[in-house]
Amino acid sequence: MIQVIRATRTAEQAGAYYVRIQAMARKYHITLKQEFDEHDTPDTQYIVLLDDDFPVATCRMYPCDERSVMLGRIVVLPEYRGQGLGRKTVEEAEKWAAELGYERAVLESREEKTGFYEKMGYVADYGNVIHGETFVCVHMEKSLR
Repeated sequence: MIQVIRATRTAEQAGAYYVRIQAMARKYHITLKQEFDEHDTPDTQYIVLLDDDFPVATCRMYPCDERSVMLGRIVVLPEYRGQGLGRKTVEEAEKWAAELGYERAVLESREEKTGFYEKMGYVADYGNVIHGETFVCVHMEKSLR
């Protein structure tokens, strides 16, 4: 059974890091320095999905400004994809962000994944494309009200 947690303790946050290393860093040869940036701090909020205490999906969340929160590093282990866990992870992050008083969720989606987020109500700004070290991403936003 899949359990959703708001990872507030170091051990739980380590689960988020594990999923990111296994599902993204290894697959795309992303260095740890690239994967873990200035937004990964003890104050950063993470959603982690567990399958019998084993981390299988995650999302990172931090404030952009007083009204907006950035969702990122949304990752599901390959063997768990296609089960709705990405959607579940994002929905829980949105719920938590709304509880914290944020009005808008922002994310930077890889170009090939924008359809996933559009189905969840995000609007892509194709005029705001981010050329990162590893991926080309599109800025997307969604109202949480």
